[in-house]
Amino acid sequence: MASKKLQQFLQTNLEDLAQRGLLTTIDVIDGGNGPEITIDGKKLINMASNNYLGFAGRQDMIEAEINAAQTYGVGAGAVRTINGTLAVHRELEQKIAEFKGTEDAIAFQSGFNCNMGAISAVMKKGDAILSDELNHASIIDGCRLSGAKIIRVKHQDMTDLEAKAKEAVDSGLYDKIMYITDGVFSMDGDVAHIPEIVAIAERYNLITYVDDAHGSGVMGKGAGTVKHFGMQDKIDFQMGTLSKAIGVVGGYVAGSKELIAWMKSQARPFLFSTSLTPGAAAASIKAIELMQEHPEYVQQLWEKADYFKTELKKIGYDIGVSETPITPVIVGDENLAQTFSKKLIENGVYAKPIVFPTVPLGTGRVRNMPTAGHSKEMLDRAVAVYEKVGKDLGIIH
Repeated sequence: MASKKLQQFLQTNLEDLAQRGLLTTIDVIDGGNGPEITIDGKKLINMASNNYLGFAGRQDMIEAEINAAQTYGVGAGAVRTINGTLAVHRELEQKIAEFKGTEDAIAFQSGFNCNMGAISAVMKKGDAILSDELNHASIIDGCRLSGAKIIRVKHQDMTDLEAKAKEAVDSGLYDKIMYITDGVFSMDGDVAHIPEIVAIAERYNLITYVDDAHGSGVMGKGAGTVKHFGMQDKIDFQMGTLSKAIGVVGGYVAGSKELIAWMKSQARPFLFSTSLTPGAAAASIKAIELMQEHPEYVQQLWEKADYFKTELKKIGYDIGVSETPITPVIVGDENLAQTFSKKLIENGVYAKPIVFPTVPLGTGRVRNMPTAGHSKEMLDRAVAVYEKVGKDLGIIH
């Protein structure tokens, strides 16, 4: 029989979340996750996916996965350090390193456990981590797991970063100091100031870690934010995901041979989780090859995103400070964000509410992710729905 204490805790807190507009609802998609999706038999324009380049549903990606499964099986059968490292895993890591401009790379089963494992493999008690205050939850959890002193840095504030780096160094309390930041911030779409970060890191001998989950496949002709700024030889950790623009699942860190060798012996998710599936590894290789051979795919993404953002601004929406395809429509109130999303979906546009704790209280929004797969006609229909719903709710006039 379930614990009464647990039941009481769950009921009370679920009701509280619902009243504050913070209760998560999960919809089930019929079929694949493309520019249009079907939920409960209704076709919707999909503005919520991280499938930036439309790769998740490409036939050649599907064939790459099937061929790998036929060659290696559906699973690797073991952790990487026993006998779960297949030829396709090393091929993937070498392809990532080539694309990112580093000596080597390590592949993980997800972006989240990549951050959990990579940060804690290097940073320990007696160290300090300077962390941008809007970093992704997986970075925050990875920092906590490390046992290092966590020092919050004001978002994208290079003056604050330098002051806190100097203070940490001058204190003499720490063996190593790392600065960690998203390359592209997932909720606002702004881009990390990589050149300034590198300059400060060199002055204070900081380890540098860039989580480029939303920059890989988007910035730097697909190779990411670090490559966009030509700083691939200056950043120690280039972390990324295989589950967004790549269109599959998994995570990775690209860096020096010594760094990768260390993580392959010390990163706990790598050591104690069964390997990435052969199919996922092969499909990810195919995605990187597509970006290398067809730069127009990334260009198409930017053209669609720029068009959509321009049209939303024309009708009066606040899309914040986004410099990338990530397009938040910021309304503030959490309950309004929930209602806004519900009305958009009712009118044929699937865009989900983003509320606390994903974003700070009072900055509720609906986040849009235009992709290379959206047609101009789809985006025009979406904008028309935004105009109608926004006027109905009094968000725009």
